[in-house]
Amino acid sequence: MVKIFWNRFRNNPLSVTGLVIILILAMVALFAPFIAPYRPTAINVYNVLSPPDGAHLFGTDELGRDVLSRMIWGSRASLKVGFIAVGIAITIGTILGSVAGFYGGIIDSLVMRFVDIMLAFPVLFLILAVIAIVEPSISTIMIIIGLTGWMDVARLVRAEFLSLKERDFVWSARAIGASDLRIIFRHIIPNALAPVFVAATFGIAGAILTESSLSFLGLGVQPPDPSWGNILTSGKDNITVAWWLSLFPGLAILVTVLSYNLVGEGLRDALDPRLWQHEK
Repeated sequence: MVKIFWNRFRNNPLSVTGLVIILILAMVALFAPFIAPYRPTAINVYNVLSPPDGAHLFGTDELGRDVLSRMIWGSRASLKVGFIAVGIAITIGTILGSVAGFYGGIIDSLVMRFVDIMLAFPVLFLILAVIAIVEPSISTIMIIIGLTGWMDVARLVRAEFLSLKERDFVWSARAIGASDLRIIFRHIIPNALAPVFVAATFGIAGAILTESSLSFLGLGVQPPDPSWGNILTSGKDNITVAWWLSLFPGLAILVTVLSYNLVGEGLRDALDPRLWQHEK
């Protein structure tokens, strides 16, 4: 099964390219202290808004800070928000979706009505409302994005449970006296995770984009800590004299989000059991 999945995934060149880019970005974020040519907060008032050159490949910002170094360190913030926020969302969505799909009835109705209520709120405006109450920080952003992004996962898991709980292996587990928790976590959830992995990949892309948007508005990662979003803010303020402040972080966000979406598309195709039948 793993071999079939990998063969299907690697036959999609766009998805493989996206995966390679994601791995490169992960390595850049992991080894940022060793890769960045300068400290991301090092100010040089004698080199303000310098265009790209041999000393500063991506130029400098309005405080003379090296943009390349800030982008390398900013990748840490973006990827951290993406993975932790999606981890929170998957945990909540999987638990609620499992309970709703397994027990059905009034529990299912209550959970799904709560999902409908959450989906009725525009996520970005809900996040902005919460940030207006609490102090904006990267930890706050991760938690809020996670707490407002679990609904699609819950619906996916519920749909899988409604199908899987009627399978023979579940009835066999019931027949030997397995508890509900054992059936849920040992037998059903492992078979229901394929669409969750796909949703997680798309979710990371969405979380990175949301974090960048919030940082651009000044409500995300706070200066002097770097993120791609607040570098873009500097670009907006100096758009007529420093094109590089908008171009490079904008490209980084575009390529990263596109890469995760391409990988998500590849995972969705590779994990589709209807297509597996033709591979066997």
